Amino acid sequence: MPAPRKADPVNQEYELKAKNLLKGELKRKGITYAQLAEKLAVIGVNETEKNLNNKISRGGFTAAFLLECFDAIGEREIRL
Repeated sequence: MPAPRKADPVNQEYELKAKNLLKGELKRKGITYAQLAEKLAVIGVNETEKNLNNKISRGGFTAAFLLECFDAIGEREIRL
């Protein structure tokens, strides 16, 4: 039986990359999780500061969430 996707080392590697990508952009722009929550609310995505902290810390968020965050903070380029 294959390992669950969450336990897959390759998946974990990409979750870490996604987390670091988002955290890096937030830091570069000086945006806190509280500010991100406000900016997300403007585009119709309701997340609390605590939920954002947990979700981003885990790194297991969807590509859609990553794009919502980039849209909310006005970032139009993703540098991999």
